[in-house]
Amino acid sequence: MPTISRKAAKMPESPIRKLVPYAEKAKAQGKTVYHLNIGQPDIETPAVALEAIKNMDRTVIEYSHSAGFQSYRDRLSVYYKDAGINVNPEDILVTTGGSEALTFGFMTTCDPNDEVIIPEPFYANYNGFAVAAGLNVVPVTAHIEDGFALPPIEEIEKKITPKTKAIVICNPGNPTGYLYSKEELEKLRDIVLKHNLFLFADEVYREFCYDGAEPFSVMNLEGIEQNVIMIDSVSKRYSMCGARIGAIISKNKDVMASALKFGQARLSPPTIDQIAAEAALDTPQSYFDDVVTEYVIRRNIMVEGLNNIPGVFCPKPSGAFYCVAKFPVDNAEKFCQWLLEDFDYEGATVMMAPASGFYSSEGQGTQEARIAYVLNQNALKSAVKCLEEALKVYPGRI
Repeated sequence: MPTISRKAAKMPESPIRKLVPYAEKAKAQGKTVYHLNIGQPDIETPAVALEAIKNMDRTVIEYSHSAGFQSYRDRLSVYYKDAGINVNPEDILVTTGGSEALTFGFMTTCDPNDEVIIPEPFYANYNGFAVAAGLNVVPVTAHIEDGFALPPIEEIEKKITPKTKAIVICNPGNPTGYLYSKEELEKLRDIVLKHNLFLFADEVYREFCYDGAEPFSVMNLEGIEQNVIMIDSVSKRYSMCGARIGAIISKNKDVMASALKFGQARLSPPTIDQIAAEAALDTPQSYFDDVVTEYVIRRNIMVEGLNNIPGVFCPKPSGAFYCVAKFPVDNAEKFCQWLLEDFDYEGATVMMAPASGFYSSEGQGTQEARIAYVLNQNALKSAVKCLEEALKVYPGRI
């Protein structure tokens, strides 16, 4: 029988979705499952985006330009300038989600077997994008005890080899919610310049910063304009995860011209989704103000609730809508599966994503789980109570 490719065999399974069969079985048994495992917000999509789809006046759903509709890129440029990020339409390539943007970026800047350095824990699909592009991920571990701050720059520099082509960050971060400071980003800038690397920054959670924290974009780092590649997406910003529209943004003309060739090979980003994404740019600021206010309340319910459970530790994130908690258990993946298979409290249980899947280093994060606080306030309170009661009876508690 023919065999699958080495690349296919190497492609990792999603830690976010791997426990889905157990959740489905729990639901079939009549349990309520609080889904804290995936960043699918319950926030309503802006009305302007939905209306644009409903009122679409087209007789043909045609291809767009391979770089995305000019009108959308023009308006995206204005959006970024309003956010203090000076990019022009020609610096923007519209992609099928942020996932394609980063994959295009990897394939544009790296050759097979090149290396990219990523602080871990990181969004697990970065591993998948790297495998698809034939790259090797080199992790540098951030620690929960430090709130997942950027690892010491000396530790990052130790990982640089002749095969290193890029450093990748997510800011604010998934899965930790950590927001890198300007000072941390400037340290990265210095080693990027020193070693002539690319710096990728996934900034899809820009709008979700709390307690007065302000995001600082890598596009505003001075002196590395030709090294920086920003990744963006409408998925979380407008609660439009199913509208697969993202963007790769760079001042480097060679990068953008090459990324466009990959864009041409996949023809174009989706037309209807671009219509919704362009309309979403008219979303009023009040929408974001309300969403941030809601997420602060949800974060506080979750993080404070977790830290009130004996033996649990969860740093307070400054951005995104995720946190990583450390549990007093023998193995978080076993705990997460046990919650779905063998436990309920008043007919309900909780689904989380084992954090070990967000680390690339073997043995890291074995007692940790990522939690997406994307449910309503009452659901989050009930989820915390479930976890509190579960830890009282979990046979693998330590």
